[in-house]
Amino acid sequence: MATQEHVRKQFGEVEDNELRLEKDKAEQVIDALNQDLADTYVLYHQLKKHHWNVEGAEFRDLHLFLGDAAMNAEEAADLIAERAQALGGTPISGPAAQEEHAKVEYEGQDVYDIRTSLRHDLRMYGDIIESLRDHIELAANLGDHASAQMLREILVDVEEDAHHIEHYLEDDTLVFPEAMNE
Repeated sequence: MATQEHVRKQFGEVEDNELRLEKDKAEQVIDALNQDLADTYVLYHQLKKHHWNVEGAEFRDLHLFLGDAAMNAEEAADLIAERAQALGGTPISGPAAQEEHAKVEYEGQDVYDIRTSLRHDLRMYGDIIESLRDHIELAANLGDHASAQMLREILVDVEEDAHHIEHYLEDDTLVFPEAMNE
């Protein structure tokens, strides 16, 4: 057993891959995937925060939904990371690196009312949806149809979760206005 530590691959370094995607094309796709991975983990952490802190009459449904949405984000992140690795790259890891590379912005440590929290989530979902669409097009134009297909499947789930949040934010509710703290 070797006792000497050594770096096997520097982050950002792209190796040739067995998927026969040219290295310069793979680099572009890996960069896009790493941004998607970073964005997805920022979303995951925000959804978990809301899952832990939700209160009120709709607590149960929102708690379950936010838990499921966070799980969807975590599963998407795993797919994205494994694809980046398969293309010869290194998936971005660690909270600081993910936050630094993400194009979406975490709302911070404060706890907001659930409507504000959901609006923050919906805004982040919208940014991720736009980015995924761009990256699907990029991957397809570079001939990486598998990455494009994977991102399409993730996009369907992301749009579905965003659509559910949109419904939660509608003004129809079983809670009487006089029961609201506004």
